[in-house]
Amino acid sequence: MKTPKELKVKPIKNGTVIDHITSNRALSVLKILELPNEKTTVTVAMNVLSSQMGSKDIVKIEGRELAPKEVDKIALIAPSATINIIRDYEIVEKSKVHLLDKVKDILKCPNPNCITNTDEPVQIKFFVTGKKPVVLRCYYCERIMEEDEIEAQF
Repeated sequence: MKTPKELKVKPIKNGTVIDHITSNRALSVLKILELPNEKTTVTVAMNVLSSQMGSKDIVKIEGRELAPKEVDKIALIAPSATINIIRDYEIVEKSKVHLLDKVKDILKCPNPNCITNTDEPVQIKFFVTGKKPVVLRCYYCERIMEEDEIEAQF
């Protein structure tokens, strides 16, 4: 019997590795980051076995470090994610995403009657009422928004 060959994912020289993404959410992470594009090499692994999570997704992005606003968006759909900054094939910075107590100007309120969906000059904001799973409450109309509605906005 032949032993199966193990396929290895090539390490990246410089860029970002997003690890511990909730299973089946890697494609939403790519949407948030507006990837793939013709300039950026991206590697995606989905439903990878994880001792901590059971299964997880991983996204590797060559030649790009994430902006804080992008990390805030990722925290909404993958609150357990870790961000690894890679330089010269070495991890130089490793951090977990942090879901803040308030989310501002990232999402729209799904309530069509909410003041944020009018021409009024108000800042769109939500209170985080749950972190695992993520649950948000609109600051103005108090409409509750759960994970599936959050993910649908990306």
